[in-house]
Amino acid sequence: MVKLGIIQTKSYTSNQQGIKSVSRLLTGLGKKETDIVCLPEQWLQNNRISSFEKEFADFAVIAKEYSMTVIPGAFYERRKHRFAIAAPVIGPNGEFIGRQDKIHPFDYERNLVNPGKEAKIFKTACKFGIIICYDMVFPQVANSFVKKGAEVLLSPSRIVKRGVIPWHLYVQTRALENRIPILAANVSNHRFGGESLIVELVEKDKVMIPKLLAKLKGESSAAKNFLLSKYTKSRKVRFSDSRGFS
Repeated sequence: MVKLGIIQTKSYTSNQQGIKSVSRLLTGLGKKETDIVCLPEQWLQNNRISSFEKEFADFAVIAKEYSMTVIPGAFYERRKHRFAIAAPVIGPNGEFIGRQDKIHPFDYERNLVNPGKEAKIFKTACKFGIIICYDMVFPQVANSFVKKGAEVLLSPSRIVKRGVIPWHLYVQTRALENRIPILAANVSNHRFGGESLIVELVEKDKVMIPKLLAKLKGESSAAKNFLLSKYTKSRKVRFSDSRGFS
């Protein structure tokens, strides 16, 4: 059994204020023995981060104290003459163990951002992949993570209010296609629609049905327990049914 969580953020007047506010929610999840926590994409006042280690030092302390893996979100990170949008991962020892780059920059992001080229698998409390916002639209991204061994997908996102309904459909569809739970975190403010969600799958008479375990309002958090091994058989059968065609 593994406990997985998300944090939904709001608007903050500074990065310092945002990190201080979210640290309280993160500590609360730590006290509930949450194993992995995911935050939204670009939720800070200034989302161009020069050093993940310095910016999220407080999160690293909390991660170590509660032996918790933390995905602080996804942010612009300078790479030579351009940027990547990267999701850093803080391991349960408080060390930064890697980052996942956004594979499909969205719209205006293409002017600044080099696309990521790899779907990486991280292993702490379980094997997981990080699918950043717009990457959820493309079925092959989620499928690649799962075929590489991910047992759950965590998704830092930043979805405008008018996009929340299709976003929910994408998240549930990717979960259903790949027989895998997905936790997707969003920002909640005047522009972005919140409603972060945790999706699991329930099988009834050989039919798999996506089920919402949580849908958040305002600045808040949620965590749920998962027995990830229960999805393995169904996933194996579904993938074995797939056929090549032209």
